[in-house]
Amino acid sequence: MSTSWLVTGAAGLLGRDVVAELAADPDAVVTAPGRDRLDITDPAAVRAAVTGHRVVVNCAAWTDVDGAERSEAQAIAVNGTGVRHLARACADSGALLLHLSTDYVFPGDARRPYPEDAPTGPVNAYGRSKRAGEQAVAELLPETGYIVRTAWLYGTHGRNFVATMLELATRRATLDVVADQHGQPTWARALARQLAALGRAALAGRAPAGIYHGTAAGRTTWYGLARETFRLSGLDPERIRPVGSQKFPRPAARPAFGVLGHDNWARAGLAPLPRWDDQLTAALATPRFAALAAAARP
Repeated sequence: MSTSWLVTGAAGLLGRDVVAELAADPDAVVTAPGRDRLDITDPAAVRAAVTGHRVVVNCAAWTDVDGAERSEAQAIAVNGTGVRHLARACADSGALLLHLSTDYVFPGDARRPYPEDAPTGPVNAYGRSKRAGEQAVAELLPETGYIVRTAWLYGTHGRNFVATMLELATRRATLDVVADQHGQPTWARALARQLAALGRAALAGRAPAGIYHGTAAGRTTWYGLARETFRLSGLDPERIRPVGSQKFPRPAARPAFGVLGHDNWARAGLAPLPRWDDQLTAALATPRFAALAAAARP
């Protein structure tokens, strides 16, 4: 029996991988509107889009962290109010909602991984807007809402840190990279597989609603990620130089520690995502990254 899925934000970095993952499932019927076809800040459009679907995966978001600092109301309109429209439409139609959130809902002052139930405390406007979306899902969909926090996402589509490092390698002898922010680099394709598995587990009644942390196992820094990207791509990792965050002042504060715990996946009968370096190895073998690495090698 087929299941109808709606993927919002389907033209984005993660959305495109989610659509590709679901398209490989013969039992999934996928509707995949991009931002030009579905504006989640429009409640009537959201209600019409959700109708007839069994699972909604919300990849639509305001992702400009620094821009949110200047335009917090607009960020909240998408990441908070827009998510509320989706949650309400799902509540009315009986659809499950898998909503993507972020490690930025935490203050970043921890010493050990944040568990799923750790108190939140965003340090910037983007984090506050994403927390508003989480609150809407928890309030309106206590039994059928799934909040999946991710972080340091990179992939085949769109701009991302890994691609940028390889592109810069063609133009600069050395690269200064922040070494005092800690997180879990996560490959969009691996997260897309996890979201599809979570949706199927939820449909089967095996996955309780609530919060799940969709980040890679292990941890590193941006500096560590850049060095490993170079090493695996056949480039000299010594070209990467560590610097403090103060070297690159930004309008929005960044949490210094965004490492998340993954205990709740066991409740759904699912394993957490693989280690960040294993994910990176697999990602760098894909055509986009392999081409970027080849162009960067002498």
